[in-house]
Amino acid sequence: MKWEGNRESGNVEDRRDSGGGGGGGMLGGRGIGIGTIVVALLGGWIFGISPITILNLLSGGGGVEQVQQAPAARPPADDRMARFVSTVLADTEDVWKDVFAKGGKAYEEPRLVLFRGTTPTACGTGQSAMGPFYCPGDRKVYIDLVFYETLRERLGAPGDFAQAYVVAHEVGHHVQNLLGITDKMTQMRSRVDQVQYNALSVRLELQADCLAGVWAHHAHNARQILENGDVEEAMNAAAKIGDDALQRSGGGAVVPDSFTHGTSAQRQRWFNTGLTGGTVKGCDTFSARNL
Repeated sequence: MKWEGNRESGNVEDRRDSGGGGGGGMLGGRGIGIGTIVVALLGGWIFGISPITILNLLSGGGGVEQVQQAPAARPPADDRMARFVSTVLADTEDVWKDVFAKGGKAYEEPRLVLFRGTTPTACGTGQSAMGPFYCPGDRKVYIDLVFYETLRERLGAPGDFAQAYVVAHEVGHHVQNLLGITDKMTQMRSRVDQVQYNALSVRLELQADCLAGVWAHHAHNARQILENGDVEEAMNAAAKIGDDALQRSGGGAVVPDSFTHGTSAQRQRWFNTGLTGGTVKGCDTFSARNL
């Protein structure tokens, strides 16, 4: 992926030296994040717990916390990985600002928070073990960069474009929030049973995958960021974090009613839909008959 020398975002907060947010509580509210399924897989490996059991625990409800957080420092200029995610975030800003403007709307940029261990969020205490996640309450993406080691070494999904896909997926959740889709999901929580809500969650996550593909489509058209093998890296990452793949890797049975993110094939398909089509309209997973 061609990224060095491109603009870096000013919307990055570096909390890695702030001592964390204390506590060990789970993220409250909607647990939106690629890392959620990583926790499930690692829990199955380390503790012998069914990954889907952990997924159900992590998707539980909770109240929104009000967080008072002092302004964080910018990442140091010599931190290559921080520069990478800052550059990817800047690229998503450029793409979504243009896409929203063409639709007659203004894009509100999210902030990306780098942290270690734990950190306070408007959704509760964020933990690095949860992987990257987006909090609708404060409109911030949170990531402990050690997650990329997990993605590469434990899940077998190396490559810088696989890492960019992670950021773009979480920004996709921010786009959903701006479009009012997240609020609709929250309203549905009390109206449907767990199986039905899981099915809606799958559509939400697949849409975020598709929106990540929309970003890649426009970023490449504008700045030719993709190199040989980059799309394959993203497709491989999508395959490694499909619900079916994770349940098999955890040694358990594949239980479709428990899926919350979609199968490997579905995640690949919807990322590719966004990548090839490049339109938000094409990412309407909620109206799709076949995922």
